[in-house]
Amino acid sequence: MNNQSLPEVLPGGSKIIDLPKIYDPRGNLTFVEANHHINFEIKRVFYLYDVPGGESRAGHALKECHQFLIAMSGSFDVIIDDGFSKVRCHLNRSYYGLYIPPLTWRELDNFSSGSVCLVLASHYYDEDGYYRNYNDFLQYIHGKTR
Repeated sequence: MNNQSLPEVLPGGSKIIDLPKIYDPRGNLTFVEANHHINFEIKRVFYLYDVPGGESRAGHALKECHQFLIAMSGSFDVIIDDGFSKVRCHLNRSYYGLYIPPLTWRELDNFSSGSVCLVLASHYYDEDGYYRNYNDFLQYIHGKTR
């Protein structure tokens, strides 16, 4: 991958996944297949765009949902935290993405102008499927490890 801004070890089972890149002089093609490149069925797709400078997104952990984030255009940072360690990943290429398993806190910031974050999710939207308070998340995680 040769991207110096991507850490070697990520917390909680998160990982950077290289995607196929089909080179063509008319334009390149990259694809993602459920249960092949990512280890879940895709039930929801959404994207973040037009994020104003200085703003952040996410700031939550999902209880059961797996997600895969791709910088479709531009760049942004994803801070992932499993309750024990925290790492910042800079995503800036459309041919790799960041897999985030359930029970991993995530925050997105440092969006470049015109950036688009594509998210593939294993579950339909369910407001009850979130930890939106960091202390509640930590309490749950640390209560599980006792």
